[in-house]
Amino acid sequence: MPDYHWPPMDQRRAIGKRVARLDGLQKSTGQAKYNSDLNLPGLLFGVLLTSPHAHARIKSIDTSQAEKLPGVTSLRVIQGAGKELNWQGQEIASVAATTENIARDAVRKIKVEYEVLPHLVKESDLGKAGTRAKAAGEVTTGDPEKAFQEADAVSEGLYAIPVITHCCLESHGQAVEWKPDGVNYYPSTQNLSAIGAELGRSIGVPAAQIHSHMDHVGGGFGSKFPPDLWGAECAQLSKASGGRPVRLFLDRKQELLIAGNRPSLFAKIKAGAKKDGTLTVWQSESWASGGIGGGGLNADALPYVFRNVENRKINHTSVSLNTGSARAWRAPSNQQLSFVTCSALDDLAAKLGMDPLAFFLKNVNLSNRPDVYKYQLEKAADLANWSKLWQGRGASKGPIKRGLGIGVSMWGGLGHDSKCKTTINPDGSVAVELGSQDLGTGTRTCIAQVAAETLGLPIAAIKVTIGDSSLPASGASGGSTTIGGVSASTRKSSVNALQKLFEAVAPQLGGNADQLEAVDGRIQVKGTPSKGLSWREACRKLGVSKIEEMGENVSRTAIRDGLINQGTAGVQIADVSVDVETGKVKVNKLVAVQDCGLVINPKLAESQVYGACIMSICAALLEERITDQQTGRVLNPDMEFYKLAGLADIGDIVVHMDIRPDMDKRGVIGLGEPPAIAGIAAIANAVANASGVRVAGVPLTPYRVLDALGRRTA
Repeated sequence: MPDYHWPPMDQRRAIGKRVARLDGLQKSTGQAKYNSDLNLPGLLFGVLLTSPHAHARIKSIDTSQAEKLPGVTSLRVIQGAGKELNWQGQEIASVAATTENIARDAVRKIKVEYEVLPHLVKESDLGKAGTRAKAAGEVTTGDPEKAFQEADAVSEGLYAIPVITHCCLESHGQAVEWKPDGVNYYPSTQNLSAIGAELGRSIGVPAAQIHSHMDHVGGGFGSKFPPDLWGAECAQLSKASGGRPVRLFLDRKQELLIAGNRPSLFAKIKAGAKKDGTLTVWQSESWASGGIGGGGLNADALPYVFRNVENRKINHTSVSLNTGSARAWRAPSNQQLSFVTCSALDDLAAKLGMDPLAFFLKNVNLSNRPDVYKYQLEKAADLANWSKLWQGRGASKGPIKRGLGIGVSMWGGLGHDSKCKTTINPDGSVAVELGSQDLGTGTRTCIAQVAAETLGLPIAAIKVTIGDSSLPASGASGGSTTIGGVSASTRKSSVNALQKLFEAVAPQLGGNADQLEAVDGRIQVKGTPSKGLSWREACRKLGVSKIEEMGENVSRTAIRDGLINQGTAGVQIADVSVDVETGKVKVNKLVAVQDCGLVINPKLAESQVYGACIMSICAALLEERITDQQTGRVLNPDMEFYKLAGLADIGDIVVHMDIRPDMDKRGVIGLGEPPAIAGIAAIANAVANASGVRVAGVPLTPYRVLDALGRRTA
């Protein structure tokens, strides 16, 4: 068997290097083409008619005027008379026309009569949820009642983190061309290899007759796996329009209403500890919603990270709302769990009069990786200048008060199933092909680095092709699984291909294949550069043949191969200023310490953490879906009132990748999601430290900060 293991850290020539992403110039200059840019010959434009009501029944629908509009090529009714609509934005009809404006005019001409039904769109008051609230998890361990009686300090609080929506820069959608011999499908997706088969099942076309292609995707974050109803509608509009291609992407309002959201979490938490800070007991009553499907939660995951506390009593309730459904959002449930846990523990530390850093350090033994969290807490504290800047809660003087706060995270990140083909041509060129997608994280670049490392070539010598369903299948980009999956399959396929090249040139070099190595563009006898050939000379020995070798990562057995692993830890510390006269919160610095095993490209890894921290700042200070119970409408489904951070909101971000040798030996572990978890909790705790009061809910808007300060002085 070939040796697939990664080279030792001190022997790597391509892996571990700070290489700029290969598609960076394309993207920064606008040359990169997304499927929403697609302009195929004869292109038509698709538009959806969606429900204006949170809950209604369609009494009648009249499409006659829309169908007569010049330029309309097809119109389909999705929900006809008698159908019940359960959220604002639910799809009712679709139209294709020669221009987008004509399609939108046609949608406006569709006459729908509704019977408006009772709705629920707010979950903050569980008492008003009625039968829409269902028990969804209960855990009891130890003796919580006795533990509270024996605790030296007990803290109680209500903590709330709201629904936020996916705000992908490229909205959800696709272009579809239905031809007599098959369907050409151009989705914006996180699941390129498999999404065509899913579309085929919904439109009755065999998977083998669907060709999917995507060069770039403008954001996904967990929301772009299935073809969705609008994918099937786009295909049917193309078929009904004589096979002309149709492009249908959600408009911004629809994107924020129905393209996915991260569920809320509300939690009443009571926690107790000994005088020395030892956490002894946890009790929580929580509820959540992500939409019509409710809001589930693994109750056994509380308290987050510190879940090995002996005494626990946990109850969770799922609330069904008349709003668009939840979708995975960059570490599903983990932001919510981290926020409520770290907030409650920070409050308990304050009740004890204890430095929260010392409190968290005291309790790392309740985690599954205590030594790692201890190192990361101390490292983050050093980078945040904790020993100099930290003061007790509310001790900062003057109207602009400064504070520090801690958040922690955990994640899995085991690489997905992936197949890769490496081709070595007689002219020396190398092609690496797999049906993966690059979500903008630098997947292409990392694949090239792995192949270059294996073959002893410059990165520029590797041609990477991804993004097409005709290529070897690679898994969906979810759960931070992509880099592990593609790096392992690329490593295996390139090792296998190199072994074949060794076998072809070994006779000329007077040795066996297992005595050869590929170094700096040469094939040579190990340790003897004088007995070797240049890469091109070696490849000429192939004659007119080429080498094509496959490599495969199988997730269920991947860890034993030694290339990839799972399980990450992270600590973030926020440094904020709070203006207690205006309620304005400013992030001065956010420090992130993160491990992810072996890092193929530190520059791209750090970039992932930077982006995750920015998303955390958005969610901590600004992001919130706002609904109106009276009308059932979402009040801010646009980019004017659904707020995201600008440059002035970000502050300084300091990233430290935990790549100590013991971490590196674990192999590659996914990174996309874990650094997006802890920042919200860290910022919320820093605001509590600065202001002297717990702002129970995020985002930490001036109104909420002033309201919390007002309650303290009332």
